[in-house]
Amino acid sequence: MQSRSRAREGATTAPLPPPHLPPAGRDGADPLPAARGAGALRLQTFSSLRYRNYRYLFFSQLFSSAGQWIQQVTLSWLVYDLTESALLLGAINGVRAVPFLIAGPLGGVAADRVDRRYLMMSTQVFLAVTALVLGLLVATDRVEVWHLFAFTLCTGIAWSFNQPVRQALVPSLVPKQDLMNAIALNSAAFNITRVIGPTVGGLLIGAFGVAGNFFVQAVAYLGVVAMVFFMELPPRSETQPRRSSVGRDLMAGLRYVREDTLILSIIGLALIPMIFAMPYVTLMPVFAKDVLGLGPGGLGLLISAPGFGALAATLTLASLSGFRRKGILTLTAAACLGGFLILFATSSWLPVSMLVLVGVGACQMAFMATNNTLLQLLVPDEYRGRVMSIYMLDMGLTPLGALFAGALASGMGAPTAVAVMGALVVALALVAMVRLPALRRLE
Repeated sequence: MQSRSRAREGATTAPLPPPHLPPAGRDGADPLPAARGAGALRLQTFSSLRYRNYRYLFFSQLFSSAGQWIQQVTLSWLVYDLTESALLLGAINGVRAVPFLIAGPLGGVAADRVDRRYLMMSTQVFLAVTALVLGLLVATDRVEVWHLFAFTLCTGIAWSFNQPVRQALVPSLVPKQDLMNAIALNSAAFNITRVIGPTVGGLLIGAFGVAGNFFVQAVAYLGVVAMVFFMELPPRSETQPRRSSVGRDLMAGLRYVREDTLILSIIGLALIPMIFAMPYVTLMPVFAKDVLGLGPGGLGLLISAPGFGALAATLTLASLSGFRRKGILTLTAAACLGGFLILFATSSWLPVSMLVLVGVGACQMAFMATNNTLLQLLVPDEYRGRVMSIYMLDMGLTPLGALFAGALASGMGAPTAVAVMGALVVALALVAMVRLPALRRLE
């Protein structure tokens, strides 16, 4: 516990030393730039891309996120088109997150035990195969609602193994002074496709039907495999103890999180937007079709709008590598996220709705990137995969929010559901700001 206290102090008062990185000839990193001014904010938006292996990770994120966003808009439209049920729409989007509760911790153990490169490649191949199968079912007019639930469950299992290992890789590919930049750029890659993917997905539904979109997803996931294939990972630390069983590894990770109250607070804070804010996405087809009178192309625009704000937020964070007071930023962004959701619930005009959704995306991503950075700075590499999988358990709890949102929308309309969720986010963020002073002080 004493060593963890010193690490925590280092996160709030002084820069942490960079981790071990392979020599430039092996890693492909360009020479480091000139020394930075101490304590100064420097615009270094793309500094992490000078490391070759990180570049592969970044571009693999582009391919992966493109497939993911095209899948989300396509699957949501298909479900609502088949059932016209807001409750089933919330349920099927919630099923995607269920595996994070069960398989997620096992994915974290795998990320700390096995070859991380192989693990990433195998999960992406699995995702490509499932997208291809569902596309064939749609193309042959054999798709049924239970197929969509099965597809969502299978892809959720794959993502529960893929996400912890992807997150665990970032700190081993860049020095710690570039960690916030690297995490923000990863988020920027996600949001570039968040802007483009849903719009393209919605237009493709109108032009070529749903099946073609699933085939596009399969190609995107195979692109991830190609990027990861060329990646060379640094060797694991030789000081990491040999573990004898998966169960013991899992329990060691749980004990580590439980005994460190600051890490536990950061992980707990992540529950707020994931349970009470993110489910607004599952109701987007209802807003598009019933509130704003839009078709699939309009749905794509609505889902893309938060991506513009999120992209702006991540590029801003990537540019300010010397930014301090990350704890305050995390809590403030969560509160503002809830406020923008309330504004979105009151809008019935497309331009205003899209503008407010830009604010939703900016606040959401500012919260997620800053919260993630704080956690990565505090956790040692030997526990990183397991801690990140526990951190991502919030994704497994989103079915509660999705079902809650779907039930509210069925009983009193989608706008009321989103307004209630936004108010809860604001209230919980304010409580956290008062009750977690240690988190407020993190820099």
